[in-house]
Amino acid sequence: MLDELPSWPIFGLADDMRPALRTAREAGKAAALVTLIRAEGGSPRPVGTQMVFAEGLVAGHLSGGCVEGDVALHAGACLADGEPRRLIYGEGSPWPDIRLLCGAGIELLVERIAPDDAALADLLAAWEARRPIAWLTDGRRREVQPADRQRPWEGSAARVHEPTFRLIVTGSDPSALAVASLGAQTGFETTLIRPNGPLEPPPLSDVAYRRDPVGAALAAIGLDRWTAVATATHDMDHDQAALAVALPSEAFYVGLLGARSRLPERLDRLRAAGVSPADLARLHAPIGLDLGGKAPWEVAVAVIAEIMAARYARGSGSTSTGSPAAAAAASAGRRNSASAAAKTLTSEES
Repeated sequence: MLDELPSWPIFGLADDMRPALRTAREAGKAAALVTLIRAEGGSPRPVGTQMVFAEGLVAGHLSGGCVEGDVALHAGACLADGEPRRLIYGEGSPWPDIRLLCGAGIELLVERIAPDDAALADLLAAWEARRPIAWLTDGRRREVQPADRQRPWEGSAARVHEPTFRLIVTGSDPSALAVASLGAQTGFETTLIRPNGPLEPPPLSDVAYRRDPVGAALAAIGLDRWTAVATATHDMDHDQAALAVALPSEAFYVGLLGARSRLPERLDRLRAAGVSPADLARLHAPIGLDLGGKAPWEVAVAVIAEIMAARYARGSGSTSTGSPAAAAAASAGRRNSASAAAKTLTSEES
């Protein structure tokens, strides 16, 4: 455990606690897992948010810095005696001197997870297999259950864990490198594909590298519904091969970098290759929100922002990933997704 939290909360940049739990387990150390199980008012973090404390390890954050220091003390006590705790901050808290500046009231469950805990083993196995699961616990009893078939018991709280979201980027120019780098920094499990590229991988942190043909690489990686594909090779044949695999797949986002003027030709080639109208309508092209910038990092911000919008639209029921500026300009004929372009082309051809 840490005697006190670091002055700069870099540990709070982690949002998925499975890596921290795995690190503690591999070191043979118990971990205190803290889960936000109730929130009222303007809580800065949603229910299900977690934090991990272990010897020499801290990850995650539960507020804007209002409670973490106190939570660390309770986590240390939980590690020492093994007893779970339920902590209340805000309204109804026994610690009125600890206030959440947002005015929220939150309840936290603190539990000790031994390195040989069976539920922890099940959690990490499901993570490795990319299976969505629910972690159910009352602080003493813990179970991993199918995410869509939860069987809670009295006093238990549930937290759904989805597979880590992935980003696959094809290409090698500065924009492709910036998209891959920013994707990794944002928490995506990121792979860069450069067909017949150099043997040495790109000097990018936390970015995997493949140099086989894009179609084969995508098929080998596997495109599930937690995967985004950003195609940016500037080679029509490579882009075609990538899109022919990605568009009919379960990938929740498929984007294409390229000039708007070349888009009709690319769509025609995909139609001729047998890509269905429904799959074509999933293509975001030109890629990224229309933020106006064209420098590599500006392109990367636009692309990652659009992918994030598509990711969270899945849960909200919204299908809109366009920027306000793009929506306002729609009447002038501007389009930021190939679905609009495909519909326009179809009507023009009919």
